[in-house]
Amino acid sequence: MQDNKLLQITASEITVIVRDAVSGIEYKRTLPVDYTETANCLRLKAEDVNGKPAEIVFFTETGLGHINDLCGGGPDKDPCGGHSH
Repeated sequence: MQDNKLLQITASEITVIVRDAVSGIEYKRTLPVDYTETANCLRLKAEDVNGKPAEIVFFTETGLGHINDLCGGGPDKDPCGGHSH
């Protein structure tokens, strides 16, 4: 069943398919990598060769916009339309 309101995709392993540039041979590997994808980013978490945690995050345009807003670099506007205190 597919949910049209899917907000996050997660998995505890990923499958990588690569084609060698010289030989043209395709290789497929399943790796123990934690995968998380949202509208804001794609995050891959695993261990390095020493068993220490390693993580890489790829931000989407939406995610970068949110980071920019959080750091004060966004437009000066009230997203709530104003509140009376």
